[in-house]
Amino acid sequence: MTQKILTSIQNISATFIGTSNAIDIDSVSIDSRSLQNGPKTLFFALVGANTDAHRYIADLIAIGVQNFVVTHIPDDCTGKANFYVVANTLSALQQFAATYRSLFAFPVIGLTGSNGKTIIKEWLNFLLSPDYNVIRSPKSYNSQIGVPLSVIAINEKHNLGIFEAGISTVCEMDKLEKIIKPTIGILTNIGTAHDEGFAGVSDKIREKVKLFQDAQVVIYNKNLAIDALISSEISRFCWSYTDSNASVLITKKGILDKTVLTVQQENTQFEIKIPFQDEASVENAISCLMVLLYFKYEKKTIQNRMELLYPVEMRLKVKNGINNCSIIDDSYSSDFQSLKIALDFLESQKQYERKTLILSDIFQSGLPNDVLYSKVAELIVSNRISRVIGIGETISAFKNMFANCTTFKNTAAFIADFENMEFSNETILIKGARSFQFEEIVYLLEEKTHETVLEINLNAISYNLNFFKSKLKPKVKIMVMVKAFGYGNGGLEIAKLLEHHKVDYLGVAFADEGISLKNGGINLPIMVLNPENTSFSAIIQHQLEPEIYCLKGLYAFLKIAKQKNLKHFPIHIKFDTGMHRLGFEENTLNELITALKGNSNVQIKSILSHLATSDDLEHMDFAHSQIALFEKLSSKLMTELQIKPLRHILNTSGISNFSDAQYEMVRLGIGLYGVSNDAQEQKQLENVGTLKSVISQIRTIGAGESVGYGRRFIAEKPTKIATIPIGYADGISRGWGNGVGFVMIKNTKAFIVGSICMDMLMVDVTGIECKEGDAIVIFGENPTVTFIAQKLNTIPYEILTSISQRVKRVFYR
Repeated sequence: MTQKILTSIQNISATFIGTSNAIDIDSVSIDSRSLQNGPKTLFFALVGANTDAHRYIADLIAIGVQNFVVTHIPDDCTGKANFYVVANTLSALQQFAATYRSLFAFPVIGLTGSNGKTIIKEWLNFLLSPDYNVIRSPKSYNSQIGVPLSVIAINEKHNLGIFEAGISTVCEMDKLEKIIKPTIGILTNIGTAHDEGFAGVSDKIREKVKLFQDAQVVIYNKNLAIDALISSEISRFCWSYTDSNASVLITKKGILDKTVLTVQQENTQFEIKIPFQDEASVENAISCLMVLLYFKYEKKTIQNRMELLYPVEMRLKVKNGINNCSIIDDSYSSDFQSLKIALDFLESQKQYERKTLILSDIFQSGLPNDVLYSKVAELIVSNRISRVIGIGETISAFKNMFANCTTFKNTAAFIADFENMEFSNETILIKGARSFQFEEIVYLLEEKTHETVLEINLNAISYNLNFFKSKLKPKVKIMVMVKAFGYGNGGLEIAKLLEHHKVDYLGVAFADEGISLKNGGINLPIMVLNPENTSFSAIIQHQLEPEIYCLKGLYAFLKIAKQKNLKHFPIHIKFDTGMHRLGFEENTLNELITALKGNSNVQIKSILSHLATSDDLEHMDFAHSQIALFEKLSSKLMTELQIKPLRHILNTSGISNFSDAQYEMVRLGIGLYGVSNDAQEQKQLENVGTLKSVISQIRTIGAGESVGYGRRFIAEKPTKIATIPIGYADGISRGWGNGVGFVMIKNTKAFIVGSICMDMLMVDVTGIECKEGDAIVIFGENPTVTFIAQKLNTIPYEILTSISQRVKRVFYR
């Protein structure tokens, strides 16, 4: 354990209760699920609105973790490990990080603002890394938890830090400022993100600039409102397009797909080119330019490096691969911290036991290569990677550190040998520095489909899950519905994420859905809600759990259970309390009891029913009558059979509207996917799915000419028409065509003209600056599936579940 870590631990105001004073720590963790936890891990047991990590301490001790920061020691863990007992574990983590940061004296750039933080951070890393050993926030680790985890990754070899700070309300920046302690501040674009957390724009700016209270300089786009809120004691290095009082005056002009910036600083003037034209990218590039100017880089160096800026991919993506593989695409970065994150993501999304890592040389670790690749080897062992393919001269030199490892000097050598390599039935993490052009490897391994994709935001699913968990009483379990291909979003990938989040049950409609999940490696208990009698044998074979809703089905299952000599096989009894769809009615209760009494072949794991009007408060009395009847019927069944199973009657809307009826479990469905029937609740959920496509062709038609089948659209004037490769075979309702619906192109509505075809639709792009190959959005943030459903007089469920499986799902975090 380094002296710096020891000093940081001693400063968290903890009471030490332990088994050993000889403590050796080399990493910090907050995730009990990470395979990287081990004997040298210091685990902070964070307590949130939806979870308490103290519950997992016994499991962590069992795998060798010995050092914990806790608010209390669980009863079954006393005397089994070292505990630092504190009042608040999050505050302790932040204090630990603040102390650790104070032990390093190199320059630190702190970034805050509404937009652009991660892009500027990645570009600065690219621009400065030839001259500095940079430590930076991995991905978008800019929160109250992410910032301390980022700072703790500093080591003695780093000599420049770049850290993001994101806040959503007042009083948060004070804590992050103590941790980052930037010497150089950058204020990025101030937009509308998290407006609800502040009284106004000035309030938001005032909070954000607290990050710079001890900085030597602040870099920003000169603005009177910002000028007034930055302390006069802090040096300002600002830029502007129009204000000659700014430190740097900039003019811009577009040439082809580039922007030429004319930079005027004092008596110096020169031009640079950047490979972007959109306003956001230009502003972000100028922020980076200002840092280079502040560091007094030579004009030629600035010109050469700025022209090489590139689009930043900020997401880990999960894609279908060739030969039944699953691909995790992280092909644009290769540093030690992001590798740890990617390996955790791999574990949460793996679909096969066999896991392959394709890894390039690792840059900017701050460690000698022998130490670095030794640590990488430890990560690979702890994450149980089956095969390593190393690409690069450095990783090739350390090939012997890895088991089952093949190396190539460069990407071209790998591609040349690709036909001789076997990839099938495995999950492949592709992790490479941008210079290695691993996107070519992704292309080789990716299953080829057409250009329409449904992007699934796994972060949003996690957020929505935790939102509904926060509404539950302590110890109430949660079943999540993944039927109908995860409401159209993809069943197995979402089930993997839910298993990672340790939900209690998954729910599917039919046995084949559950079998598919089990075959995909899902170990969670899975309830089949609409089992057919003919599927009972398959249900038993695959260890699924059937819902039993009628006497005929009960007798059929009991007969098979007896034939197979089953003991206490789990089943779930459903009552019809007013939905009148499926379920035992009150007049069958006595026969149900008689059939089950004394039967040891099955075990009732839960009793359930379904509310018909949980989303309609005008029918609240009917919902209450259902709950009362459920209480009556379930209580009698439990009393007569002397059992205490789980009970559940609430669906997504029920969780929000009938909290007194949570019983022992609830069922979360459409809410997980970001859809609520309540307008206020909808604002608090995050969009999960975004359906995207591209423009295949653009043409201009004259007045009197028509578009599509049946000539349903006839142009009244010259009209520019774009064709999009998505149609009703992909799940787009024909009712959404001919002027009713629209797609979004460059944040502008382009209305659909004529009939929607099987594989294509056409939109009017007159007045929209666009070209063939440009991306378009069918639904997502705008328009939402709820909006489309309202216009089509249907429900969001139908919109989501109609998206064909021929549309590729891309999962990202």
